Amino acid sequence: MRLLGITGGIGMGKSTAGQLLSARGILVIDTDQLAREESAAGTSGFEEIVSAFGREVIGPDGQLNRARLAQRIFEDSSARLRLEGILHPRIANSWRAEVERAREAGHSEMAVLIPLLFERGYQEEFSMVVTVACSKDTQRVRLQSRGWSDSQIQARNQAQLPVAEKMVRARFVVWTEGELETHCRQWDRILG
Repeated sequence: MRLLGITGGIGMGKSTAGQLLSARGILVIDTDQLAREESAAGTSGFEEIVSAFGREVIGPDGQLNRARLAQRIFEDSSARLRLEGILHPRIANSWRAEVERAREAGHSEMAVLIPLLFERGYQEEFSMVVTVACSKDTQRVRLQSRGWSDSQIQARNQAQLPVAEKMVRARFVVWTEGELETHCRQWDRILG
């Protein structure tokens, strides 16, 4: 099975890449979605997060208040590392199990969207790694349209390898400036 690892900076097009690949019939696992599942109320991940960070990270709906938790972990790198220590092993177990199920089912191609792919050392587990990227200005515009401040954007970027480093380490880069058709053509050339 050809297993694609898709990475890139926040707001640079990983979700769009996942949608484009899925439309081509490629199974796609989004580790951001797995993170939400692994930290949902009632899970062991949720309980461990609440134990580590206190009940103030629980919102009125009984779920994690992700904005409050994000503010906390991006202000304190030791808190971010503590959260990663809770969630990342669970997320990795989940995506690896899904990959194995896909292999057993006879799928020929699959993609896993992992923002911290290089940071976690997963690159050797993939047939190829693709970094999706755009300019810092485009990233800022995209994230500001989601309501993010410049300081929030900067904190997220500082918690990851610089996108330029991810581009160098990847086998392929999809540059996400411009029209969606341009993205599709890049994927056509990568996927052959």
